[in-house]
Amino acid sequence: MRIQNFINVFHGFMQYVRCLPVAMTMLILFPVQAYAQETGAPSLLLHAARVFDGNEMHTGLSVLVKDGRIARIGPRHSFKVGDASTDIDLGDAILLPGFIELHAHLTFQKVPADIVLRHGVTTVRDVGGAVHQPYGGDGSLRLLTSGQIITAPHGYPIVTMGAKDLAIPVASEAEARDAVRHLIGEGAVVIKIALDAPWSSHHGHAHHDTAHTVPANSHHHAHGVSHDQSAWPMLSEPIVRAIVDEAHRHQRKVSAHVAESSGVQIALNAGVDEWAHMPCDLIPESLLKQARAQNVTIISTLDTLSKCSGIAHNAAVWAELGGELLYGAEIAHPDIPWGIDAQELMYLMHLAKMKLPDVLRAATAKAGQYLGIPLLGTIQPGAPADLIAIRGNLEQQLKRLEHPDLVISGGRIVVNHFGSLP
Repeated sequence: MRIQNFINVFHGFMQYVRCLPVAMTMLILFPVQAYAQETGAPSLLLHAARVFDGNEMHTGLSVLVKDGRIARIGPRHSFKVGDASTDIDLGDAILLPGFIELHAHLTFQKVPADIVLRHGVTTVRDVGGAVHQPYGGDGSLRLLTSGQIITAPHGYPIVTMGAKDLAIPVASEAEARDAVRHLIGEGAVVIKIALDAPWSSHHGHAHHDTAHTVPANSHHHAHGVSHDQSAWPMLSEPIVRAIVDEAHRHQRKVSAHVAESSGVQIALNAGVDEWAHMPCDLIPESLLKQARAQNVTIISTLDTLSKCSGIAHNAAVWAELGGELLYGAEIAHPDIPWGIDAQELMYLMHLAKMKLPDVLRAATAKAGQYLGIPLLGTIQPGAPADLIAIRGNLEQQLKRLEHPDLVISGGRIVVNHFGSLP
């Protein structure tokens, strides 16, 4: 009998031992699962006096956010208590999509992404620098990259800053195609090339590229033009054609850093899709007309280039031609805010003669469509819930955009100066 009792006790003990790892695993996993549920994006119901949906301005609408996306939009009375876990009354404020910055240098200049997000930019396309797969948009900055700039050996920007982590020199069509495939394989959403000449007036002011520190072993100077033309080569037209062809094979656009007419002509002849800046030198109207006919898109960066000799003329002619001009402020330039740049918006209004709704579209819905991310930059059902809000009348307080009172990324609240009613 004692032997049988011992066997029963021993059998029970062994069953306990065998179950112990499972029990411990459950104890470990349960808090993790519970924590994951508790920290998921909450459902939000936002009430605002004005809502800019990326295309049009509306009054008296409320926006419901669930699972990181816009779930529904409608009059306030169409919603009821309990539709969301968090209810925020923005009062006399405007709710609009987070801004999309199409020309930044965060990685290369080590600009903190969280600061950019807190100041109203929810998506950034980083052009020139490290390349990686797109990420973010879930409470963090959505970050897309082009990777290094493809350029000629000893061409711009190598001549001012060196090639390390910034440029890929290519000397043949084969090398150019290899570079494009490599960048796309690493996650590049666009291919950036340099078509810049040393005689451009772009190099006589504190543009972002020339404002960087020149390598100690370089004999070139960032300010002033001391180079002869032979010391600053540009990519040839056949090589640029190869870059464009290879990029288009992989459904990528090509963006060219152009500053004067010779680079512009090569870009046009080769079928480049985008100019990374409004050119700094005065561009003949015939070339701007050709660019318009070829549906070239220009990223503005008017603030950083406002002292250039041709900026006002180029912007005005481009506007008259009806050319596509999208928002880009060149975050990381020493004079540009780490977030929304209200001065860039003002230049778009004054130099390019754009109305405020047009300017907002260029930084939200149009930019999102250009990036090919469905509904990004809009407030409509199914769109990513990347939102900002500011108090008061936007037309009278444009500068307030640089310090939004509410920032939401992927349905997660990043900044909230309004308070909430659970």
